[in-house]
Amino acid sequence: MYPSRITTDPTLTTALLEVGPWLSFLSPELASRAQFGWAITIHIVFAALSVGLAPFLVYFTVQEVRTGKERYARLRKFWTKLFAIGFIMGTVTGIPMGFMFGTNFAAFSETAGELIGGPLSFEAKMAFMLEAVFLGVLLFGRERVSDRFYAFSSVMVALGAWLSAFWILVVNSWMQTPRGHEVVMENGVPIAQLVDPVAAFFNPRFPWMYVHMQNAAIISVTLLIAGVAAYFVWKNRDSEVWNTALRVAVVVLLLTSAFQAIHGDMYGRHVAETQPQKFAAMEAHYETGSADLHIVAIPTELDAITDPRADNLYTISIPYLASFLAEGDPTAEITGLNDFEYESPPVAWVFWSFRIMVGLGFWFIALGAWGTYRLWRGGLADDERLLKALMVSAPLGFVALITGWYVAEIGRQPWIIQDVLTTAEGVSPALSSSEATLTLIAFVIGYLLLFGVFLYVFKRLLDEEAKRHEVGIDEDDRPDAPGVIADD
Repeated sequence: MYPSRITTDPTLTTALLEVGPWLSFLSPELASRAQFGWAITIHIVFAALSVGLAPFLVYFTVQEVRTGKERYARLRKFWTKLFAIGFIMGTVTGIPMGFMFGTNFAAFSETAGELIGGPLSFEAKMAFMLEAVFLGVLLFGRERVSDRFYAFSSVMVALGAWLSAFWILVVNSWMQTPRGHEVVMENGVPIAQLVDPVAAFFNPRFPWMYVHMQNAAIISVTLLIAGVAAYFVWKNRDSEVWNTALRVAVVVLLLTSAFQAIHGDMYGRHVAETQPQKFAAMEAHYETGSADLHIVAIPTELDAITDPRADNLYTISIPYLASFLAEGDPTAEITGLNDFEYESPPVAWVFWSFRIMVGLGFWFIALGAWGTYRLWRGGLADDERLLKALMVSAPLGFVALITGWYVAEIGRQPWIIQDVLTTAEGVSPALSSSEATLTLIAFVIGYLLLFGVFLYVFKRLLDEEAKRHEVGIDEDDRPDAPGVIADD
């Protein structure tokens, strides 16, 4: 299904491989993991942008059609442009990742091709096409179709974005908790054959991962909207367009971030039950026994940054809380990393990523509560500290989302398919260190350039909106009384 080796111009490849032996300093497995990890770090920003923006596009479009107010049209136009940019970037950064299965993880593709081929094909042919077709209507059809069809198009765009995430997470969650298959040996190669599609697609991890990921994407975009709205409100306190966005964003932020904390706690218990080694890595829990929860963990030695064993950290901990969160019993025994048969995942990445994600999550709840309180009491637009806090926090939702993804993906190492195939076994057997390292460097540079292009275009979008403020193009910029208005 996929090429088994990297196919590039042989002359160029030969020349590059003669640069020096330093290209071989990474193993094919490590270079391939770093390459895919880097690619997903950039790609997930655009994927989350589509998923998280979709409900807001529906809201702004339906409100525009229902009320006829210009402020909703302005918000719909602005965020639809950003959605389109993110959609293009998501496509450009996502397509090469499919080829990485063939170039870097050919053994994994051979083993799991029957399981992952169908969902990935559905994602490309169903969800992508649905999203692309109706996005065109949303961008260019306002004066060409009826109000009802225009609002319907926004719903179809949202459905396409969420279906795309559905099929991707079907694949990923199956790799975390594989079900509905049987492994047979063909010519000495393990092949996972699909025997129960329902069990495979709706495996135990899927509902947890889908809800958590979708909500994380909404939180990320809500913070972005809140930050942009706070910036324009800070420049013009009477802008009803951006005051509307700000009011909506702070309420959504409080609701979604509080839900994420509750859901995350329940999700953690599921992880402890199905992937105990990952849970132990999240807590740097090495010795079997009851486990404390480290609220604050600071390395006492430089080495502890890369190997955060509990006894190498200055910690402020809640005794027995990790045991309680995992099992509902403060004295429950948690298996330590030293007692697992297979090597531990990179504990430092999992340990610190988990704390960054959780710490930011509590900050988002505080921000949402702060903003909602100011909205309720009046003076949301006049709280300069809150506006600045929202502006600074605009990208932090994506940071939390990326670190959460690191916990999920790095935490399941050494398995590429839990308890079926290790990552080392899934790497292309013909891939050399030089090839893997060379393409890693190329992807780092290429994806950095793409992300830079996205930031440049986004800045241009913000500059255009700022000019509208300067010349006063705010058709219904009539200041309302502070608080929630009827149609919000």
